[in-house]
Amino acid sequence: MVEGLANKLKDLRRQNGYSQKQVADKLMVSPSIISGYENSERTPSVEILLKLAHLYRCSTDFLLGLTTKTPVEHVELCGLTTQEIQSIRILVQSLKEKQGCPGNSN
Repeated sequence: MVEGLANKLKDLRRQNGYSQKQVADKLMVSPSIISGYENSERTPSVEILLKLAHLYRCSTDFLLGLTTKTPVEHVELCGLTTQEIQSIRILVQSLKEKQGCPGNSN
């Protein structure tokens, strides 16, 4: 097992509010397999690792400990008007500038 992967998977699952069964259902595996990943008893295949990265909106490099860049938070904007989305972008930009975040020219 990759060092730290089990804890990352457990932490990401909890941060996203999923049970082991919910993750298992999303990946189409049994809950015991998810438990095995989180307890360092099993190592996910490349296919499962890619699915986990997609589910948790992070890179496989993050899961494997090759980078410490944390997952990006996504906000669902479905159903909002173009004007409402632009207002949200302006608000986010303003908050990032207030916090002094680098690279905030999005």
